[in-house]
Amino acid sequence: MNTRKLHKWDLSYKEAVEVQNRLASQVRFIAIKKKPGIVAGLDCAFSKDGKRIFAAVVVIELAKFEIIETTTADRKVDFPYIPGLLSFRETPVCIDAIEKLKCSPDVFIVDGQGFAHPRRFGIACHIGLLIDTPTVGCAKSRLIGDFDEPGKRKGQYNPLTDNDEVVGAVLRTRTNVKPVFVSIGHKCAMEDAVRIVLDCTTKYRLPEPARLAHQLVGQIRLSVI
Repeated sequence: MNTRKLHKWDLSYKEAVEVQNRLASQVRFIAIKKKPGIVAGLDCAFSKDGKRIFAAVVVIELAKFEIIETTTADRKVDFPYIPGLLSFRETPVCIDAIEKLKCSPDVFIVDGQGFAHPRRFGIACHIGLLIDTPTVGCAKSRLIGDFDEPGKRKGQYNPLTDNDEVVGAVLRTRTNVKPVFVSIGHKCAMEDAVRIVLDCTTKYRLPEPARLAHQLVGQIRLSVI
């Protein structure tokens, strides 16, 4: 799968923030007209010593919930841990894994934030722009924002707001189970992001492509001494 090169990766803190501020304006909120049939999940993990990072992509055919392709990648960690700039640590290896794909998924679900970010440019936005494909952020925890707890039933959600701006949705994917935090990455609307996550959710809290990617990258991490 082809990707775009929008900036260099050897950046200072100030340069990375400038990249986020510049690219955030390029994120597109566009309704998805056709229901996605091929959905990819993307996750990454660090080695036990924190010196390497691994990424996994799992692509499923949504109608059958069947895996049609998986790819993995690993890299040396080159960017320091800085809150708000985590995508500069994680995105390069994610792009490595994406570029190995033979298929072109209709949408990617990224384990992390999208628009729900202090500069409105989390990893789902970053990756979405680099692959120029509809992308959804689905995080296990909140980075920013305020919300009222959604109802207990699967499918119920409430807006996640930051300074009176809706930046995401707090979505219940399983009845009586902790919600996930969904936000736009690129080329989708908020309603699309919620629907896609729900359409991809079975009996687990995480949408299936992202859950499978999480499992795969965890296995890789544990296999490395």
